[in-house]
Amino acid sequence: MPVLNRLCLLLLVGAFFKVKAQTPALPLPSPDQLAWHETNFYLFLHFGPNTFTNLEWGHGTEAEDLFNPTELDCDQWCRVAKAAGAKGLIITAKHHDGFCLWPSRYSTHTVRESPWRNGQGDVLRELSEACRRHGLLFGVYLSPWDRNHPQYGTPEYNDVYASTLTELLTGYGPLFEVWWDGANGEGPNGKRQTYDFHRFEKLVAQHQPHAVIFSDIGPGCRWAGNEQGTVNETNWGGLDTAGFGRGATGPPADRLQTGQPYGALWIPAECDVSIRPGWFYHAEEDDKVKTPDQLWDIYLQSVGRGANLILNVPPDRRGRIHPQDSAALVAFGQKKDAAFAKNLALGARLCGPRCGFGPKKIKTALTDGDWSTAEPFIGVDSTSRLWLDLGRKKTFNAVELQEWIGEGQRIQSFRVEVEQKDGWKEVARSTTVGHKKILTFPAVKARRVRISVTAALAPPSLSEVKVFRF
Repeated sequence: MPVLNRLCLLLLVGAFFKVKAQTPALPLPSPDQLAWHETNFYLFLHFGPNTFTNLEWGHGTEAEDLFNPTELDCDQWCRVAKAAGAKGLIITAKHHDGFCLWPSRYSTHTVRESPWRNGQGDVLRELSEACRRHGLLFGVYLSPWDRNHPQYGTPEYNDVYASTLTELLTGYGPLFEVWWDGANGEGPNGKRQTYDFHRFEKLVAQHQPHAVIFSDIGPGCRWAGNEQGTVNETNWGGLDTAGFGRGATGPPADRLQTGQPYGALWIPAECDVSIRPGWFYHAEEDDKVKTPDQLWDIYLQSVGRGANLILNVPPDRRGRIHPQDSAALVAFGQKKDAAFAKNLALGARLCGPRCGFGPKKIKTALTDGDWSTAEPFIGVDSTSRLWLDLGRKKTFNAVELQEWIGEGQRIQSFRVEVEQKDGWKEVARSTTVGHKKILTFPAVKARRVRISVTAALAPPSLSEVKVFRF
């Protein structure tokens, strides 16, 4: 990734000067968070005893021999994920029922006690190896709540959880994300647990320093405040977490939805949603799978608003992704690929104020299709304009912008205009940009496009502009 203080082009009253970009007093992402932003979209896999009991939250008393997928095929999961365009998979290594999908040394409620693979199986081993074969990222969800473990609700349980977490952090190769929700109910002894999250965070930093931690308060990425897979149109990467915890003590939903422009920490939003009404597989929901069009709308309201999307796709009782889910995901992947197949702005001429469209133009790679290698366009103040000349009239109905967030998220609002015979016509407007903003509008035919930043916290910094016809 480019260094945060690299040389940038600064537009100043029609002349161009190369200067070192000033880092604003804004929250900044780490290199690992920048890499996380680029994953955009990945799958969630809720799998365990609930798959076989038809429950969403197991009781922790389920017999281990219930877990016996007859055709478990992690390569099939990966093939479907790749067809959908997902970059990785995150699995519920242990849900609230306490059942471990690996033979943990710190529990007797695991795959080791089940008949699956004659007690010699390890779902995490099979999935992590399949992910490596298919070039996908691998992550884990490990519920702190445990309705089975006899030490839950005692100080000793934090030792147990730290040990089980360490097994995952050290036994399955690189993890790109560790996922924590805030559930904290009663255990077998009727007591609740006080979780030592600071200790758990240190273990992740020690053993998986490049993994991003998800929770209500991060520290790597935050819950978007709902389970619909969407984030607010105004979406800042910053968040203040002082005084907040995970679960019931987390920040209010509206703050999670929008973030905070001057939040103390960079904790970007991740949007979670299930392809079905439930999170675990239920046969009665086979005809309730979200359609490709519904998935596309969710994508535009999550990834298209600067967040990441984690889409839950629960394996069925065979241990395979059901044909209904698979068909929807493949069709969604095809729809997404077709939408972004041709960037109409690729190689377009760029210009700033008073430059016109003569021989002078901004010499950046703003329209080269790669946001991470270009020197970004940086406006002189908080109300800067950028013109694109597409070379000839083209028909389009979508624009994608990306900020160079490595130096902070700056844009508060902007509008998109096209040049027509009777002058410039506004076709879309929005608020924040962040890592990515995708705007759609009724199709127009034009040669010249103007991006006008109408408010910003600091001189706006764009790293990529794309134009599409969806």
